Amino acid sequence: MEFRVLGPLEVRDADGGVVGLGGPRPRAVLARLLVAQGAVVPAETLIDDLYGDAAPPSALPTLHSYVSNLRRAIEPDRGPRARPRTLVARPPGYLLAAADVDALRFAELVNRAEFRSAEEALACLEEALGLWRGSPYEEFQDEPWAIIEVSRLRELRLVAVERRARALLDLGRPQALITELEAETVANPLRERLWCLLALSLYRTGRQAEALAVLRTAA
Repeated sequence: MEFRVLGPLEVRDADGGVVGLGGPRPRAVLARLLVAQGAVVPAETLIDDLYGDAAPPSALPTLHSYVSNLRRAIEPDRGPRARPRTLVARPPGYLLAAADVDALRFAELVNRAEFRSAEEALACLEEALGLWRGSPYEEFQDEPWAIIEVSRLRELRLVAVERRARALLDLGRPQALITELEAETVANPLRERLWCLLALSLYRTGRQAEALAVLRTAA
């Protein structure tokens, strides 16, 4: 199973089909476990994250039902007596043992690019950025339990954008950057590195006056 969180939460099977996960709360359970990156999330924490201060008396058995249904969805080949391999009960709660997660692949590619030639780095970074489909954990991005991870992934995306820009400049392809960097500086106006890369791209395409204007705007 492939778990996709760089956009709306999705799980895809080996054939690329979208796996049904149920309603908002089962999806939230899965997202919360993905945020934990393999660590155990106590059942009490999951209930608090699902219901806040309004947990009903049936919250724990309902959580068990959500987990059971999610297991059937993401481990369809598991026999009725076989132990779960992916969504695992581990006192005092549950963990998700998922290796195929787009966010993990993304981070691996970005880190790998740091030590490669410009051409190799560009290939890594374009593959990494191609994994993005929207805001990370899109339907849960404002939940307190998701905010730190969403911020981390957004920051890493900006690092990838900057490294890709640097690779394209090193390869003598500044024109390919300008439109993208203009959009990124509008979206992230306090990101000094983006302004510098935009100014350099403009300068290297012979647009010196515009490059100076960009630096003035950044200042």
